[in-house]
Amino acid sequence: MRVFSGVQPSGALHLGNYFGMIERAIAWQAKASEPIYFVADYHALTSVSDPAALRQSVREVTLAFLACGLDPKKSIFFRQSAVPEVHELAWLLSCVTPMGLLERCHSYKDKTARGLAASHGLFAYPVLMAADILLYQANTVPVGKDQKQHIEVARDIAMKFNEQYGSKSDPVFTIPEPDIAETVAVVPGTDGQKMSKSYKNTLDLFGDAKAFSKAVMGIKTDSTAVADPKPTEGSTLVALHALVSTKEETGNYIADMQKGGRGYGDYKKELLAKLDARFAPIREKHAELARDPQIIDDVLADGARRARALAEGTLAKARRAVGIL
Repeated sequence: MRVFSGVQPSGALHLGNYFGMIERAIAWQAKASEPIYFVADYHALTSVSDPAALRQSVREVTLAFLACGLDPKKSIFFRQSAVPEVHELAWLLSCVTPMGLLERCHSYKDKTARGLAASHGLFAYPVLMAADILLYQANTVPVGKDQKQHIEVARDIAMKFNEQYGSKSDPVFTIPEPDIAETVAVVPGTDGQKMSKSYKNTLDLFGDAKAFSKAVMGIKTDSTAVADPKPTEGSTLVALHALVSTKEETGNYIADMQKGGRGYGDYKKELLAKLDARFAPIREKHAELARDPQIIDDVLADGARRARALAEGTLAKARRAVGIL
């Protein structure tokens, strides 16, 4: 079984990235042979226009994965742009992708509605994502719930390509399956919406400690009086607490909120203590690795070499299938 996933280098990594993808990606190292993970710098171009910031963000994402437990001997980790084969495959896939399939994608509609430029890159994003996945013949793709539709699009494209150019006994592409942990399907941000850099509501993993504390203490809550019971259904505080605590601990947290007599500030401080305790070892490892930048270069170079070896085989098969020698 081949596991594949990635993350965009479009800003500081946050709790949504960690629980939605990174934590699960690390766990797959013990369950799958050579899982493949990449930094999606081509995808990031739909929202990042500063070249220096993009380059730096690629390094920061790599450093974050290493700090969180990525073992480059057990996994393949690379920069998307180091494997140019993905663009030729994206074109081959584009030629069998119905326009209507892309027009139905929620992500494009949501991002343009929020002011992101309606570029071809943003519109065709799902095709490049499909190429990313299919290029490595991935069986399983760990993603957040918000990316489920893009995996469905990748499946549709792969099946259409196989039907047109492959055979039942020898399909060109493996049909991927999404791996979505429903318990952390959507990590809420400080405003209660899905945590996202686009919404500016994140809790950054490796940012300044004071800024992190300020963000936690600034989590949006209602105006319930100190003496009154606090609503816990749909509570951002409860949802974040559950991510870093046992069921019993979160149960006690909820019960205390429902009793009343304490203000939201107290519950935010409890949450902050839980978050700091959970991520302290990772932050220490991050600081240690940051002192040796060569580690990042070595990991990305080795990952690119191993990824291209796999990509070349798939692309050759796809080229033969469509008639390109």
